[in-house]
Amino acid sequence: MTSERHSRPLAVVSVILAAGRGSRMNGYSGSKTLLPLQPLQSPFEGRVPIIEQILGRLPEGPKVMILHHCKEEVIAATRPWEPAYCEQPLLNCTGGALLAAEATLREYDSVAVLIAMGDVPFVRRETYLRMLRGLYENDMVVLGFEPSDKKQYGLIEIKNQRVRRIVEWKYWKRFAPEAQAALTVCNAGIYAVRKEVLDRYFAVLANRPQIVHKVIDGCLTSLEEYFLTDLVEYMVMDSRSVGCILCEDEIEPMGVDDLQSLERAQYLFGKSLYSAIRADNNGHVQRN
Repeated sequence: MTSERHSRPLAVVSVILAAGRGSRMNGYSGSKTLLPLQPLQSPFEGRVPIIEQILGRLPEGPKVMILHHCKEEVIAATRPWEPAYCEQPLLNCTGGALLAAEATLREYDSVAVLIAMGDVPFVRRETYLRMLRGLYENDMVVLGFEPSDKKQYGLIEIKNQRVRRIVEWKYWKRFAPEAQAALTVCNAGIYAVRKEVLDRYFAVLANRPQIVHKVIDGCLTSLEEYFLTDLVEYMVMDSRSVGCILCEDEIEPMGVDDLQSLERAQYLFGKSLYSAIRADNNGHVQRN
């Protein structure tokens, strides 16, 4: 392959996972994707919804949104971008969200599928494009970052420039200190995958749920859940090439999970550290 070919973007369909409730956002009952980056009367009221920032930064190409909570409000806010909409019937995690889009994704002739998160507003377009360029050499690319504090992020084990596995906090917290120190790259939860490969793994993912036990309404309940990290594991087990590219800084992949992170995102946005692409009332897309 020539460097010229590597510089050309792959035809991509972007999937935005925007179905969740955002249970940690106390005092707010709407969709996290609609929270404002320019607050007015309160952190929960204002302009420039998070989802608007994300849609403006994604690569050119069709968009597919996965919805559940407050879906009508999200549809109304995103209609100017003309995405396709898929409902995730049960909130059975990130893999379940991707499975909800299977039928819709099979309708596209795109070479690549980019899987983005609906509450991560600051990923740069160039970062998404670097992930797509990584698919010239890999079947899948994971977005990673190196924070000053690994907190409870999943950690990416990399060997010979290939992802070997993603280790969740509940496992790596038991590692010896030297083993923990050796793992420096955290998982941002954003992925790019060659579409022809993904088409083969839908059935694999669907047939291997994880049984998770949760207390719901005071009762211990067993649920079938699906995770995108499992998709990485299955591909590695099949000797498929999974690569990793890194964000430029640890702000870029920050998620808006609670009031503290929302206020930090609003501060960063207000300081013009991260620009937005907006849509006017007539549906025309314009830059701030």
